[in-house]
Amino acid sequence: MNTVFFKNLGLVDFRCAWDKQEQLLQSIIKDKRSGITTKNYLIFCQHPHVYTLGKSGDKKNLLLSEKELSEKNAEFYKINRGGDITYHGPGQLVVYPVFDLDNFFTDIHKYLRYLEDVVISVLGEYGLIGERIGGATGVWLNSQNKEPSKICAMGVRASRWVTMHGLAFNVNVDLNYFQNIIPCGITNKGVTSLNKELGRDVSLKEIENLFCGFFEEKFNILLNK
Repeated sequence: MNTVFFKNLGLVDFRCAWDKQEQLLQSIIKDKRSGITTKNYLIFCQHPHVYTLGKSGDKKNLLLSEKELSEKNAEFYKINRGGDITYHGPGQLVVYPVFDLDNFFTDIHKYLRYLEDVVISVLGEYGLIGERIGGATGVWLNSQNKEPSKICAMGVRASRWVTMHGLAFNVNVDLNYFQNIIPCGITNKGVTSLNKELGRDVSLKEIENLFCGFFEEKFNILLNK
């Protein structure tokens, strides 16, 4: 069983969290090259309002000018993960596993499915059925409707089988900020949050604890807190 070092950064600037991930990723790669047993990390955080665009994304999916971004106290970054554009903000659980997949399995698709399974398990604790949609990574609700809604977005990067970036789970997030983008470049699907679906705010600490438990179970790990 692998031990994973856990850190909750709280509300942190996106750039700071990105730099932290890059630092950990490079340290793991350095150890791999030296034949040293590698460590794995799990980071939780929230971000101030920010839009991020994946390397394959189209900036046209950001519907705000530089001036409008400033007026909304939001930042924008083009980053090195997969996927298109998404939003991060307070009330959203952002999860960044920095894993050496050689310690688990060298299969990115399987890794993404495992992350989705953890979110689906958390949703099940609230009587909600999280689902997958073919060709659209992430977790959705009401997939049989004409306009299913995404509740968790995902986008990862891997270098030498070491991962960074991860997922954003909408818990008590302000969904109005999603109106300023075409989320993930998808025009015919919506976005939702746990508090919208339940009609009440949910303790983020409660979600974090549930997520940790299901994450440990799914990945067969022990979190070192």
